[in-house]
Amino acid sequence: MAQFIQRTEQNVIAIRDELIAGLAAPHAFTSPKYLYDALGSKLFEAICELPEYYPTRTEAAIFDTHASAIAQSIGRGATLIDLGAGNCAKAARLFLVLQPGQYVPIDISVDFMHDAVARLQQQFPQIEMTAIGMDFSGTLDLPDAVRPEKRLFFYPGSSIGNFTPQEASGFLRRLRKACDVNGRADGGILIGVDLVKNKATLDAAYDDALGVTACFNLNLLHHLNRLLDADFDVRNWQHLGFFNPESSRIEMHLEAKINHTVRWQGGERRFERDERIHTENSYKYTQREFILLLQKAGFGDVQIWTDPQEWFMVCHAHAV
Repeated sequence: MAQFIQRTEQNVIAIRDELIAGLAAPHAFTSPKYLYDALGSKLFEAICELPEYYPTRTEAAIFDTHASAIAQSIGRGATLIDLGAGNCAKAARLFLVLQPGQYVPIDISVDFMHDAVARLQQQFPQIEMTAIGMDFSGTLDLPDAVRPEKRLFFYPGSSIGNFTPQEASGFLRRLRKACDVNGRADGGILIGVDLVKNKATLDAAYDDALGVTACFNLNLLHHLNRLLDADFDVRNWQHLGFFNPESSRIEMHLEAKINHTVRWQGGERRFERDERIHTENSYKYTQREFILLLQKAGFGDVQIWTDPQEWFMVCHAHAV
């Protein structure tokens, strides 16, 4: 029987304070985690099916092609900790080759994962499953139900790119610290990383012809209206998604189409035409840059696998 643990409750006041601080900043911004309400999550699933959006299918092909080598590098019986598990599908594809001793999917809410984990437990009754609801982006406070031995942190989908390089370094250091067992390094990380490539390919991936990514980004405004009791009008905004080569990152923004004022409970902001709300970054790395980031965080013996075009890579690294 799978176990479900809700580690942290969403603090409504803290969420409001965070969002209002971002919207009131000189250059307005929101965290990308607010893109993923119920509809946003469905829209992102649709994005992953788009011909322009290469990361999902390219990463999946790498796992399919190199599954045996990846399993050999990791070994059997790991405590597979799936960060941002969602519907758990990516990790589940690895169960047969990795044969984990425990599967620990983590997402903001256990309710979101409940049905997927229950189905997986029926399919793989030999694997202990412990689902945890928590926001792991700032802290990583794992309950005692998670085995300390052979922890393998699984972070696919190039989600590491949502952090700045400095934030990514701190995040990787927290994962490394969680691999210590009685003062001894044990376990490691299996992570997907999007690589630097030509601007046209990157631009198309985040501004597709059908406009699904635009809908995904604009849906944030509906989420903000619910969270803040605000009056954003989606018709007054347009999506921008493009690669910034100087910063080596994709940027997503919402840009005001007209001068207007947005109000929320206890405050408001005047947006001028062409003023933007910065909603997401997705940093792209070279292989060398990311390997150095892993090594500085305390991981070593890095193994990498890529697609033939070297658009994406999967890394396994041991805690050292």
